[in-house]
Amino acid sequence: MKKEWNERFGSTDYIYGVQPNAFIKDHSSRLTGTRIVAFAEGEGRNAVYLAAQGYDVTAWDYADNGLKKTEQLAERSGVKVRTELVDLIHDPVVPGAYDGAIMVFGHFPKESQHTVLEKLIAVVKPGGTVMVEVYSEEQLRYKTGGPKSSDMLYRAQDMLAWARQHQVVHFFYGEQIREEGKLHTGAGHVIQVILIKT
Repeated sequence: MKKEWNERFGSTDYIYGVQPNAFIKDHSSRLTGTRIVAFAEGEGRNAVYLAAQGYDVTAWDYADNGLKKTEQLAERSGVKVRTELVDLIHDPVVPGAYDGAIMVFGHFPKESQHTVLEKLIAVVKPGGTVMVEVYSEEQLRYKTGGPKSSDMLYRAQDMLAWARQHQVVHFFYGEQIREEGKLHTGAGHVIQVILIKT
């Protein structure tokens, strides 16, 4: 899949656009502290937005081409975003290194989703904020973006079981409009979580 994502991010176009995800934009004020890490950040739209809001942001992805475009977008926007090549399934993370973590549409097979979600928790200090928006399995009916296999989509019950170990301040399962570049267009079915690490 790494090759597939590098090819997808290899064009000059920002295939998911340059504007932040609406969920991140609407709720970014809930982030605590200043040091934020963006998981599976792709071309950098959310990381750059948060940097423009004054956060100290690091973007992680395992596609070199995505990270290069993140750096280009940050430079074009007049902000600084650190980029790091990270395989979120296999690479270890430093516990408590960040004040907050975000992940938007991180597509991972079901067997690895819990691993990635636990790393989102691990990298954040106690009292820190984790924000996630992913496509649910219901997205297959919408055909407006995201993976074509249910194995790469998320179940609400799994996300709730993961989140409820901490202080859940927002949980949403339902339809949202997403107009994000060429590949997310129109109504879709998402799961959103905002939690405070206990």
